[in-house]
Amino acid sequence: QVQLVESGGGLVQAGGSLRLSCAASGRTFSSYAMGWFRQAPGKEREFVAGSHWSGARTYYADSVKGRFAISRDNAKNTVYLQMNSLKPADTAVYYCAARLSGPIAATPGLYDYWGQGTQVTVSS
Repeated sequence: QVQLVESGGGLVQAGGSLRLSCAASGRTFSSYAMGWFRQAPGKEREFVAGSHWSGARTYYADSVKGRFAISRDNAKNTVYLQMNSLKPADTAVYYCAARLSGPIAATPGLYDYWGQGTQVTVSS
């Protein structure tokens, strides 16, 4: 069983920054691919960023490339999402997800565990 707990969401003005954290339970966190997804009202959940188990490889949705950065600290069982130059279009509930085996994926259904989500609201 893996538990994921996100934190760091909030209200920010356009152009501002936020840093999301996702703390994971489980002794094998360092072997999981981790992803960040988001879901806006009335829209499907979409991939934002993903990290290989080692953190050596990362992937981003085109909409956030150059603005967001995913990182992980396996010693702390934590994955982060640094979000800069935020836009109103980034407003959504953000979720972290763990994939116990297999590479980073953009398909939500391939992830095994999910956090409860944290709200990010960007005002114009």
